[in-house]
Amino acid sequence: MKTEKSISQIIAAHVLTYFNFLNLVLFVLILISGQYKNMLFMGVVISNSLIGIIQELRVKKLIDRLTVLTATKAKRLECSAEISEKTKQHISEKDDKFFLDPLSEEITNDLKNAPTTEENIDDLKVGNIIRLSAGDQIVCDGIVLVSEGLEVDESMLTGESVPVHKKAGDELFSGTHIVAGGAVSYIVHTGEDNYAAGLVKKAKTKKRASSEMQYAINRIIHYVSYALLPIGIILFSIQFFRVKVGMSDALVNTVAGVLGMIPEGLVLLTSISFILGVGRLAGKRALVQEMEAIEALARVDTLCLDKTGTITTGALRVEKLVRIREKNTTETEKNATGETDGNSKDKMVTLMEGIAYAFSETNVTGEALKDFFDDTKPYEITETLPFNSRRKYMGVSFAEEGTYVLGAPDFLTKEEAIISESESYAKKGHRVLLLAKTDTLADMPENLTGTEPIGLVVMSDCVKEDAPETLKFFRDMGVKIKILSGDNPATVAAVAEEAGLENARYYVDATTLPTDEEELRKVAAKYTVFGRVSPEMKYHLIRAFQFADQTSVVGMVGDGVNDVLALKEADCSIAMASGADAARQTAHIVLTDSNFASMKNIVKEGRTIIANIERVSALYLTKTIYSVFLCVIFIIIGGSYPFIPIQLSLIGATAIGIPSFLLALERHEEPVISGFLGHVLRISLPGAIGMIVVTVAVRILDGIFTLGPDITSTMNMYLGGAVSLCVLVYVCKPMSKLRFAMCAAMTCIFVGACLIAPAFFGILPVFS
Repeated sequence: MKTEKSISQIIAAHVLTYFNFLNLVLFVLILISGQYKNMLFMGVVISNSLIGIIQELRVKKLIDRLTVLTATKAKRLECSAEISEKTKQHISEKDDKFFLDPLSEEITNDLKNAPTTEENIDDLKVGNIIRLSAGDQIVCDGIVLVSEGLEVDESMLTGESVPVHKKAGDELFSGTHIVAGGAVSYIVHTGEDNYAAGLVKKAKTKKRASSEMQYAINRIIHYVSYALLPIGIILFSIQFFRVKVGMSDALVNTVAGVLGMIPEGLVLLTSISFILGVGRLAGKRALVQEMEAIEALARVDTLCLDKTGTITTGALRVEKLVRIREKNTTETEKNATGETDGNSKDKMVTLMEGIAYAFSETNVTGEALKDFFDDTKPYEITETLPFNSRRKYMGVSFAEEGTYVLGAPDFLTKEEAIISESESYAKKGHRVLLLAKTDTLADMPENLTGTEPIGLVVMSDCVKEDAPETLKFFRDMGVKIKILSGDNPATVAAVAEEAGLENARYYVDATTLPTDEEELRKVAAKYTVFGRVSPEMKYHLIRAFQFADQTSVVGMVGDGVNDVLALKEADCSIAMASGADAARQTAHIVLTDSNFASMKNIVKEGRTIIANIERVSALYLTKTIYSVFLCVIFIIIGGSYPFIPIQLSLIGATAIGIPSFLLALERHEEPVISGFLGHVLRISLPGAIGMIVVTVAVRILDGIFTLGPDITSTMNMYLGGAVSLCVLVYVCKPMSKLRFAMCAAMTCIFVGACLIAPAFFGILPVFS
């Protein structure tokens, strides 16, 4: 799967722009004038284009590598053509869903016993039949022909952390994993037709991270660009025909007026500031795949999270054992030695030690039991029954102690008190297993006899240690947190509340949400936790949060294929490095240590960059504003433009260019002020007015006293430099020692250049 733009198209998109064409025209005009010293502005133009090309090529490379599957081989059945044809006749399709008529015992046996051969997944075709075993990744969408206790982990697609039992006729999706049992599957989709590939395919058109600064800057350039051509033509006409200066001077004056209107240095400064931020964040275990994402995350006011991998580790832990048979003890927690009274080991603990280590294959529940209980092998095991999501329990028969089952309470007992107690724990975010003694080890709960409840094993998701601190950080910043999970909403809400999430009690089952976008916006705003969320619903919820308030900036944190659509739509998307390839490559930012807490560093870095750029943007926009107004004023009065390009280069270098890059490198954290353009104009507009006033004043004095072009040019140069340096001093407030030293140095450089090489800058020497 490739992005739609080729390398040549990307290069052309950044080189063949109106902005670059205009600068090229100005460059040619300077060549024609013969005053080559005024061509230095082309360095900034070339730098801007190169940065844009490199960034988009980098994004293209990442998107083109998008993939869900990591498996490369599959076990294809070498069954006869007759069996293949008979099997195919039992499969039908309706409304993009596949159905299986029951297979005969003969066909089922033939499929079970057919030999297999390894085949590259790229060579598989619709209609092929493959064998799947525990631990395999499903490489193509298919339909189950024969199920041998098949259980599939579909969490990467659905977000549901509990393995799904699959029987004959059920659909299988590529990218998911077999966690138990095996199956024979008939392939119905391959390649880009697979469900998971379809989700990823949509991600290749992901929108870029939201950047208010770059949007404002681009909007300024957009409006100024339309005014440049007519203003330039009229300004040249006035210079050449009315003021009657020579062709060379008319061209240079026109270029100076037009060039000053373009805040090209600001574009370069923004790009370089982001690049520096990317470098610093890389050292903090955050891979920024789009530079604008740093600002976007800093401005996020709604952050959507998946529970697993962000506020929880994905693992389980045993919290406590609740005795049922011991009437005088309602609950006892196991201490470090496994002793409950200091003398004898608790019988329930002993039984659980035997059950926890009775199985070689395990899941997250089994791992949690092994972590909590010791491997003492207390009893001889005569028979085992592995856990199955269909029957919801596991069982073990001990030689002398009898038979015990461990599983979902509502599957193992009808006692309302026990079921009620287990539900109360579930509402608190716990998972509950019931340990019970039974007469026989039956494979289905309805076949169990003589079941006698012994105790409850209360388990919980492992909340990350740094999750409460991180959630508090975002809460203090005024960022609303939304949890979008595929798990039970009540359980997710309880876990989120344990992690310190405010308003976690406001939860909803996403399957009950309206499908109408307008209604969804109204309803979604009421809730903090959303459970049973499908990939498509995550996408619609992101849009609902975005459009609930037109100024909202919505971030999404995820790690599975089920998060891809939401990550693609979010203003800023963040993925965990430990997650699915598709999620990592779709996201704007990847946390290489898969640590949710790392986002604090990203936000702080973004705030620093924004504060720096907002400060120095006023310097660039001051030049743009006064250049536009001076062009209009001198067109109206029919006078010679007061500056030449080389003069503006010196003023720009000392009062704008050099200081802006120094200020952009400062390391500090300041509040992010919304309304980038309004904030900048509060500084730049007064500075521009000051420049206009002094320039017009010089023009008036020239009209009264006939000062002459040399004197007026000198006065404009010194007064223009003074005003620009005053704006720099204002921007540097509060003044520090370093900032004071920089302002003093820039003033010395400006004055020194004017004194040392006055002729080069077109002004009179102070000392003759």
